[in-house]
Amino acid sequence: MWASMAIRIRRARLGAAMTQSELARHTGVNRSAVAQWERTDGGTTPSVANLAGIAVATKVAFEWLATGRGTHPAHALEVPTGPVAYAMDEFEAHCLDSLRRLTKQSQRLVCELLEEMTGQR
Repeated sequence: MWASMAIRIRRARLGAAMTQSELARHTGVNRSAVAQWERTDGGTTPSVANLAGIAVATKVAFEWLATGRGTHPAHALEVPTGPVAYAMDEFEAHCLDSLRRLTKQSQRLVCELLEEMTGQR
């Protein structure tokens, strides 16, 4: 399991073309609860009942949503456009999740290292 549950929830929601508010309405919670579920740095984990509601609303497999194992829907791996960066596959999701846990200074150092390694500097 590479991607965190927060990332899987966000991917499922975006893949279903839903806003946080729409997912909140479908699961019977406040929008702030969905925002907390999608936070990769100290967010909360939804209850099993809410996780089941997310799976139904976004049409993804409960097992994949809960554990990262099992069948994942193709739309949950698509990369959204715009300034927010999401991973193209589970390995990139793991790397991105790890990067987001670093301090801003450490993130800059990792970025500089990657640029050096790829010859983009």
